[in-house]
Amino acid sequence: MLALNNVEVMYDRVILVLKGMSLSVPEGKIVALLGSNGAGKTTTLKAISGLLKAENGEVTDGTIEFMGQSITNMEAERIVKAGIFQVMEGRRVFEHLTVEENLLAGAFTRRDRKNVKRDLQMVYHYFPKLAQLRNRTAGYLSGGEQQMLAIGRALMARPKMMLLDEPSLGLAPLLVQEIFEIIARINREEGTTILLVEQNANLALSIAHYGYIMENGKIVLEGPVEKLKSNEDVREFYLGLTEVGKKKSYRNVKHYKRRKRWL
Repeated sequence: MLALNNVEVMYDRVILVLKGMSLSVPEGKIVALLGSNGAGKTTTLKAISGLLKAENGEVTDGTIEFMGQSITNMEAERIVKAGIFQVMEGRRVFEHLTVEENLLAGAFTRRDRKNVKRDLQMVYHYFPKLAQLRNRTAGYLSGGEQQMLAIGRALMARPKMMLLDEPSLGLAPLLVQEIFEIIARINREEGTTILLVEQNANLALSIAHYGYIMENGKIVLEGPVEKLKSNEDVREFYLGLTEVGKKKSYRNVKHYKRRKRWL
């Protein structure tokens, strides 16, 4: 469904962030994009969704194709209409609107207005808490409720593909687990294709079908999630596990000699 081929992204025509980035997302699957802070994960999503221009960024080389058509440097509103919706990091709800008004805003670009009410009930089915809070001003919601609202608003656009940027950021562990279970259900029951950017590798790999690991603006490792989970370096650097499956403590370690083999 989505293919990035040797994509390079520059900001202000000076700062090179993505350096020959290539990945693909099959239809109906969840693909996880993992990596540390500054690896280029969010820039990758913005290159896909057309939001680079707002930050003086652009794709300077390579191609981005969605369902066989080039969307490289296309305007963001056209990309939304094509079927891609990004849920941005930090939740980004319309704080002065109610929960239901936020959800209806997600359906703004749709032409099938007669189905909007039906899909509103679909969102409330996945997020019953939002149904209880439908008349509450969004700015007064908790962080977890705002994250549910942001995902629900994306669903209202009826996207073919959803881009999720750090949905676990700043949330309590139990709430994060609940949200990830709902994301997996949406993929399974609605058939929505998902590209998931997440620093919590354990959670991301628990619901994804395929994964990519990103370092310094390029992909360094990829494979089905079971292959990634069994990789010794992934287990140690991203899952926090030693060879025997126990969490590792670096408290008394002065020199860390091991290096990731892909560097």
